[in-house]
Formats: sequence, structure tokens, C-alpha cells
Amino acid sequence: MKKLLPFVLSIYSLCNAQTTVTKSFNDPVSGDNANYLTATGTPNNSGTGANITFNNSSLVLGSSAPGVYSTPSASEISTFPSSTLKLTGSPNTVYYKQSASKLEITGLITTDATLNLSANNGTFISYPAAYGYNETDQAQGTFTSTTANGLCKGTITLAADAWGTLLLASSSFTNVLRVKSVQNFNLYLPNDTSFVFPIGSIVNTSYSYYGSTYKFPLLTTNETVVNIPVAGINNQTTSSAQALSTIVLAAGDSSAKAKGLKIYPNPADDFINLKGDTENYATAKIYSLDGKLIKQSDLKSGKVPVSDLPPASYFIEVSGKNSKPEAAKFIKK
Repeated sequence: MKKLLPFVLSIYSLCNAQTTVTKSFNDPVSGDNANYLTATGTPNNSGTGANITFNNSSLVLGSSAPGVYSTPSASEISTFPSSTLKLTGSPNTVYYKQSASKLEITGLITTDATLNLSANNGTFISYPAAYGYNETDQAQGTFTSTTANGLCKGTITLAADAWGTLLLASSSFTNVLRVKSVQNFNLYLPNDTSFVFPIGSIVNTSYSYYGSTYKFPLLTTNETVVNIPVAGINNQTTSSAQALSTIVLAAGDSSAKAKGLKIYPNPADDFINLKGDTENYATAKIYSLDGKLIKQSDLKSGKVPVSDLPPASYFIEVSGKNSKPEAAKFIKK
């Protein structure tokens, strides 16, 4: 029994260390800015189960593609009823309804079509979501495009089907939870209110990779297939991928440190002191763990004031005209 107890406790600790997506930590709010970069290449979403390696080291990070959350206007709420949150990104706009237990999609505007799910909102995620979470939700509304419009009805299937290590560009992140979402809608003519004769379909498959210390997913990938033969659209496929900004990725996971930048004390209370070639640095920027710029200040005597920051974990990036930016993680007490 004495030998068994430590083993059981170690398994219990491992299970409890796994990432869980929660409303209190992960639910977006108006004013949030998810600082993403485009990721080009072919995402590797293969593999399911525990302790998987998601190898996306071949993805190349490119231009900025931020996702900005805001409060919908009165006219937008009139178009997409019950919406409480709006996400504007490149190239899509999404409207959400927030509740105590879930985040639901009320509308989606893409380059190919607009879905209005006012008849039956579709679940984006339910809280809390941990490894093994799965659900299927019904959704219904209307669709419009440049070539056709009508009704849509279908399902959204969600599954937290894997966790493990994410290799992304040149960084590595442990304890990452992957959530898969398949949004499968059949399309109907406006007068086919019994949903008998589908004229096409829209299928969107997305993967979101959540780290335990990041509000927004480290990596998101999407593939949308639109098929409306009567409108001359035959399995038109569009794909995209986004990764959190380089300030986060350059620092790697929660144990990462920049090679040349030394900071102390850590945790910090009033000031962060820089050690090293501080004369090469002129500016310091502090970011939240999801990549949002919190403050910027000039470097004076190798010190950065942090007394005004709320207690949390942050990244600090220092830069100068003749030096490459360097970043390190710190904790504000």
C-alpha cells in the first residue's frame, strides 16, 4: 500500500495538471485584443489521445492578424439577436452570445457566405472543457452569399480529443489541450421550411490549441468547404491558420528565458532590473500572456517600473536601434 499510494498520487497530480478551458480564464470580453500572426504552411492536426506531439514546427509566422473583441452595435444585435460580443478578425467576423456555461455563435460573416443562426444558436464551446469533453449541438438560421441565399440547418460537434506538446515554429509548449470543432450545415431554398431538399452545404473544421497559461489558443486552424452546385460552387475550399504573436512564441513556454536578457527580482514588486548590455536597449514593452501590449516605457538606468501592474504573469520585451528585441517572462507580485 505504501508503494501504491505515491503512484496513485502522481497520476492524480498529472490529471489535475492538464489544461482546462474555463469561463473565468478563457472567456473573451469586449476590449480584448488577441494578438495573432498568420501561419503559412500545412498544419498538422493528426493524432488523438493523451501525451501527443503536435508537430507544427514547419509553419512560418507572417503578418499581423489581430482578433479584436467589441460590443455589438444596436443594429448588429437587431441583425444577430441575443449577441453580446463581436470578434473582428481577418477575414471573418463572428457574433457570440455569452452565458454562465457556454459561448454560442449567433452569426458568422466570411468571404464566402454569411450565416445567421438566430433561429437556433450554435455552441462554440461549453465550460469547463477538459480532455474528454465532447458534445453535439443543433444550429439553424439563414445563409446569404453573392450567388444564393436561403435557410441553413445542421450540427456543431465539439471534442477535446487530444493533449500533449505543441511544436510551433521554433517554440515548444507543453500541456496543450486541443479542441476540434466540426460545423456541418446543409443549405436550403428560402421556401423549404421543412428542410427537405438541400441545395448545398458548408462544412467548417477548426482546431484550437490551448495552453494552460494563455487566454487565447496558441494555434488555430480552419478549413471551410462550400458546395452549392446550383450556384456554380463545387467544393470550394479555403484554409487558414493563426498563431499567437512572436513576443509570446519567442519566449516559448512558461519556463522560457531569453538568452542574453537577465531580469531581477522575479517575482517583482516595484521595479524590474535588467542585467547585461543594457546600453543597447532604449525601450521596454510589457505584454500579457495572450500577447496584448500592457505598457511601454523608456529604459532608465536599466530599470522598468511595474508597481502599477496588477499581480499576474507577463512578458517583457526590450529593444534598441542596434540590437534585436529580447524577451523574458516575469511575475508581478
